[in-house]
Amino acid sequence: MDLETITEYRPAPGAAWQPGDAWLGGGTWLFSEPQPGLRRLLDLRGFGWAPLTESRGGLEIAATCTIAELARWRPGGPAAVAWATVPLLRQCCDALLASFKVQNMATVGGNICLALPAGAMTSLAAALDGVTTLWSPGGGVREVPVIGFVTGPGTTVLRPGELLRSVTLPDASLRGRTAFRQASLSRLGRSAALVIGRTDGPGLVITVTAATPRPVQFRFAARPSPDEATAALDRAGLDRAGLDGAGLDGAGLDGGHLTWHDDVHGAPAWRAAMTRRFVAEVAAELRE
Repeated sequence: MDLETITEYRPAPGAAWQPGDAWLGGGTWLFSEPQPGLRRLLDLRGFGWAPLTESRGGLEIAATCTIAELARWRPGGPAAVAWATVPLLRQCCDALLASFKVQNMATVGGNICLALPAGAMTSLAAALDGVTTLWSPGGGVREVPVIGFVTGPGTTVLRPGELLRSVTLPDASLRGRTAFRQASLSRLGRSAALVIGRTDGPGLVITVTAATPRPVQFRFAARPSPDEATAALDRAGLDRAGLDGAGLDGAGLDGGHLTWHDDVHGAPAWRAAMTRRFVAEVAAELRE
């Protein structure tokens, strides 16, 4: 569609951000609906960032890396030989259920910044303890864990003019075994419940997304049984009734209150039941 309010387009490098600007990545969401408050588009492709960079510290994913590039990527460096979580990247890319046209344009950074509960790139990065690198208009740089980057449906910790530069998945997280569970109301529907389990040495990390307004994470020092894992879910107040829950410190809840997400893609009680089932299943699978 035409963005009738846009008066200027320019590459992002060298452009000083001002109110009415928007960072342009793939544009699959930006061009999908009216943007009445925008006046100028700053194209991030001008930076020429490498989509994926391997190092001994982990995998850096540029904000401009497309979903298709991430899905096709396979580790090639010696540091990545032990990265057992690579299949999870493709599972999360497929969870977007986007056409090949969208996957070849939509970016990892755009999906995370859009902050939809069903954002599969948020699910992936949160489950692997990803850390965002943010650039501010004044030249400052800060890092924020993905688990705390999304604060609610469509909301993040981004400040005015701030830019998501990249997401880094640490080497230690990439070495774990993973289990993936996802449910939608229809075969090609948006994710309504998505649970990822990841081994962390002798322990286990379980990350819940899509069913909750923002990512929720549970960490266990030892591999829990299915009953122990679902008990942690219940203690967090995320029970089968889908009621408000008290926060569980260290679980991505920050001591606050969360409800099960409610929209046309799934009722809260159903999301709660599916999440509880998936938490038990990933705990059982990764305990073997």
